Amino acid sequence: MLEKIDLGVTIDKETYRQEKERLTVRLGELQRTLHDMGIPVLILFEGWDAAGKGTLINELLMPMDPRSFRVHNFKKQESEDEIFRPFLWRYWTKTPEKGQIAIFNRSYYSDLVYRKSIDALNMQGLMKQANEFEQALSDDGMIIFKFFVHISKKEQKRRFNKLLGNDATAWRVTPRDKKENKHYDKLYEKVNRGLELTDNDCAPWVIIEGEQKDYALIKVFSVLEKRLEKAIETVNKAPAIELKPLIHEGDMPFQSKILDGIVLDQVISEEEYQRQIKEAQKKIRLLQFELYRRIPLIVGFEGWDAGGKGGCIKRLTRNLDPRGYTVYPTASPSDLERKHHYLWRFWRDIPKNGHLGVWDRTWYGRVMVEPIEGFCTQEEFDRSYREINEFEKQLSDWGAIVIKFWLQIDQDEQLRRFTGREENPDKEWKITDEDWRNRDKWEVYKIAVDEMLLKTSTVNAPWIIVEAQNKYYARIKVLNETIAAIEKRLND
Repeated sequence: MLEKIDLGVTIDKETYRQEKERLTVRLGELQRTLHDMGIPVLILFEGWDAAGKGTLINELLMPMDPRSFRVHNFKKQESEDEIFRPFLWRYWTKTPEKGQIAIFNRSYYSDLVYRKSIDALNMQGLMKQANEFEQALSDDGMIIFKFFVHISKKEQKRRFNKLLGNDATAWRVTPRDKKENKHYDKLYEKVNRGLELTDNDCAPWVIIEGEQKDYALIKVFSVLEKRLEKAIETVNKAPAIELKPLIHEGDMPFQSKILDGIVLDQVISEEEYQRQIKEAQKKIRLLQFELYRRIPLIVGFEGWDAGGKGGCIKRLTRNLDPRGYTVYPTASPSDLERKHHYLWRFWRDIPKNGHLGVWDRTWYGRVMVEPIEGFCTQEEFDRSYREINEFEKQLSDWGAIVIKFWLQIDQDEQLRRFTGREENPDKEWKITDEDWRNRDKWEVYKIAVDEMLLKTSTVNAPWIIVEAQNKYYARIKVLNETIAAIEKRLND
């Protein structure tokens, strides 16, 4: 891509003045429209050091309402907190909500170029993750701009020397900057290849000729104007979507009947349960120390209401060091969470290396609850399986152990537990009207769960079905399966 760029292009002063004045007003108008329509925008600035990225960002901010944008400066060197998280964690957590603009000064592309620990094989995998990240956000309605500000090796050296010649600016040129200029030709090949592999329809690269700053600014402004106008026009022309239930009883009569094949007669006596649980809890605490600062563990619990998720989680974490794990109870998304991609709130809570994250209900609400209750569109539902599998693969590629438990009981057992909760003053808070409504839709949920288990049980993140009719058996199986997954990773 870069080899085709003519760095000698310029713009005369009068044209620059007129266009800047017009575009400044227009971008302010467009920002207000985006805010009112709830369209999120992500703008990435990449490029060579001293290419003028900071100047372009400052100029871009001038016409904007400061209440509707946020600038994030990502350093080449990650903080310790970021190093111990997945590659995309620090970027997912900074994505803008609906109607807002986020500007990234450097991004995951700089990570790919400057991280010494990334070899060629990992580079391809992480570039694939970057493409998946952008596709997921774009599908959710975000407009993504990627600007690479390009200057020659000679021009970069001239700008460095100018900064070094002034005591007030000399500090801005670091030894790393000088090294970049020295190895410019080698980096050029790496940068160019990266741009080619990540130039997508949903997030195309725009190369900005940065040697004349006036020309660079007008080009950035013009690109923003054209694409934002087109995006607004597209949204205005789109037909209104009526949310409605997407899964009904009787749908997909020939689908796999996974839940129907589960045998639920497994039983453990209380005496045997007490013996096994003490042994398992002691073992998993020792394994927690083995994982610390090395391997993250992510455990998700799904299942029927009153299936015993809470009891299993209590026994799983009972003997763990509380400083090393967090339990996340997942409820309906808040107003803020609804303004983001549905995976945003889960990315936000991903644990550090060596820590455990346990979810009492998970991101699978998108393919179970939402399509049944009419909280997502058909298009959103259709792409959710791909997005979830990509999400879990990214966690696995980072090094996490990912385990997902489905706790299975039958309808009679659920009714018995519901009634027991209502009759027990200490447990009646655990039963709600929503639980009874969900029970009425048992057959519909079965359709959704069967499809979910089939489409999202992968080598990287397998579903483990827990026969939970007997609570003692379920708790022991959860502990033993978790122990087995940790030991397998440690042995590998």
